[in-house]
Amino acid sequence: MTLKPPPGTRAAGRRLWAAIVKDYELAEHELQILREAVRTVDLIDTLHKVADAEGPLADSSQGVRVHPALVELRQQRITLARLLAALKIPSEDASARAPRGVYGIRGTA
Repeated sequence: MTLKPPPGTRAAGRRLWAAIVKDYELAEHELQILREAVRTVDLIDTLHKVADAEGPLADSSQGVRVHPALVELRQQRITLARLLAALKIPSEDASARAPRGVYGIRGTA
């Protein structure tokens, strides 16, 4: 069975989805975490585009400030890191050192 990313997933999210589902068989709760990570990756991509187009600073009633997209980008990066950590996907170094079963996700290989 081929798992499809959530509806509306854009390029960045599709790349993350494909990279994970091709190598791992996920339980339903892990799929839900991955769905949220995919949405977060897409949001991060959008925020990058806004910040690139408008610059790192924005005028406000209190003067020049860091662009709100950059502030939100930082928060979304933290969220993404936590979601990916919850999936317990091993890094390449960790997968070479530790047995696969330690991480809780069942490999397809």
